[in-house]
Amino acid sequence: MATPIDEHRRSELRAFLMNRRARISPAEAGLPDGGVRRRTPGLRREEVAVLAGVGVSWYQWLEQGRDITVSAQVLDSVSRVLKLTSAERRHLYVLAGLNPPALEVEPGDRDMCHGLKRLIDAWMPFPAHIMDVYWNTVMYNDSAALVFGMRPEIVQNCLIAFFTDPIHRSRAAQWEEIAREVVAQFRAACSEHPQDEGFRAVVEEARELSPRFAELWKERDVRPGGLLHKRIEHPVVGTLEVESTQLRVPARPDLAIVLHTPLPGTETAEKLEWLTSPEGRRGLMYPVAG
Repeated sequence: MATPIDEHRRSELRAFLMNRRARISPAEAGLPDGGVRRRTPGLRREEVAVLAGVGVSWYQWLEQGRDITVSAQVLDSVSRVLKLTSAERRHLYVLAGLNPPALEVEPGDRDMCHGLKRLIDAWMPFPAHIMDVYWNTVMYNDSAALVFGMRPEIVQNCLIAFFTDPIHRSRAAQWEEIAREVVAQFRAACSEHPQDEGFRAVVEEARELSPRFAELWKERDVRPGGLLHKRIEHPVVGTLEVESTQLRVPARPDLAIVLHTPLPGTETAEKLEWLTSPEGRRGLMYPVAG
């Protein structure tokens, strides 16, 4: 017997498919108009069925929200005919009762990096950076450069730099503890893309460059990315204590924003204010020895 949740989901599926079908003209779908007057705008059910390569009755049942078996391949075909966006395709999967596919970046959202750059710059004087799905560095603010030693001449991958950059390593007061967390979080990211060669390439490079990474990788620990407490011993301002928080923007699932927030009662905020001030910058030699 159908539950109220199932009934609601099927009702939403019916309304969603009818709405999106009405938005696609025969010309947009590649069908000849033939001069036939239509009672309603958009495609007919039988036209969607033919273009998607499914039976007319089956598609009618799908749009009516009947309890039928649905495959991912068929939903992808329907999504293609109805020209659904990645978010709409995921929504269709959920309404049909299937696990949704990963969200893809829409072409119109690819220029969001300008806004994200403004975000991390506005986070000053606190460190912030943005990395892609493989943890490659996309951009960072001045505070991240001053605090963690992020700079153009090192490997532009946060995982590899953590294990190979002497400046970053010398400043991490609890490096060994953080290293375990970092490796476990990267393995969790890898598990979401088991066939992705990009992750394998990063892991292989890290193995070659860092014996310690290779040892920790064998332990197979897995932890989700989120909040991490970091204590940094900076050569100019001394101890800094921050919380590192990973944030994601749904429209750009390929990027992660990492914001570092000073812990209260540690004078970290005041030290970062001074370090990023004109006076503090004048007291630094770049790059600063770790």
